[in-house]
Amino acid sequence: MTRTPSAPAPSVDALVEAVLAGDHGPLPSQLVATSVFWLHHGTRLAGGDTTYLNQYVLVRLGGSFGGCAFEAGELDPSVCRDSSGTSLDALLRTAPRPLRIAALDAYLSEARPHRVAAEAGDAEAVTLPTGTPEARARARDAAVAGLLDIEEGAKVGLIGVVNPLVAAIRERGGEPLPCDLNLRATQWGDPVTDDMHDVLDRADAVVATGMTLSNGSFDTILERCRSRGVPLVVYAQTGSAVARAFLGSGVTALSAEPFPFSQFSAEETALYRYRTAGGA
Repeated sequence: MTRTPSAPAPSVDALVEAVLAGDHGPLPSQLVATSVFWLHHGTRLAGGDTTYLNQYVLVRLGGSFGGCAFEAGELDPSVCRDSSGTSLDALLRTAPRPLRIAALDAYLSEARPHRVAAEAGDAEAVTLPTGTPEARARARDAAVAGLLDIEEGAKVGLIGVVNPLVAAIRERGGEPLPCDLNLRATQWGDPVTDDMHDVLDRADAVVATGMTLSNGSFDTILERCRSRGVPLVVYAQTGSAVARAFLGSGVTALSAEPFPFSQFSAEETALYRYRTAGGA
């Protein structure tokens, strides 16, 4: 099912329509989601006072997984019973948004796995080391921050706050503008706003989590960065192959981390860094 990527998509809905039409590979009506998974976990990194509570829905398609984080209460474990064995076409058309994003991610991951993109020279594979959650989180967030090409003092909008990434941005000379719907302060006491539009208006560059695909804010961020000519770096566990479809169409760089995500393993795992020709 490996296929050369199609032209960059203008919006998530347009990407779904293109996939349904067979523009990115086989018709989804010919494919079945073998397994659907519901995951819930909590994490508190050493030295921090924030417990991250995360929920994920995963879709298995052939040799690939698609993943999407979601807010508490959006889906319950019955989604596994109700959706496993369902046509991918049906999931893309009628499933709740997080499951739809996971199905889209599975399809695009199967169409062109990140490892295949790396073998072709279109992505850089970065190995996250064996070790503690803290060590692996630092390595992951340093890899994300390494996609930023910023001047000293540049304001970096951070849509979706992860404390180690705040630190990594500062280490590169940036001034984080943290924005999150669930946090009010960073580990160091920096205020966290929930006003995404204010951050997008002030930022010299933006780093956004793949969770924005799940909550529907991704298209707004994409369009605002396009209109202002602001670099947009996406760090994605959620929808890593979905975000890749927007490289060159608003997304300037991407850290793509397919399942199993770094927090689910103490062994070496890979993430994949993509850059557009102009960099980030």
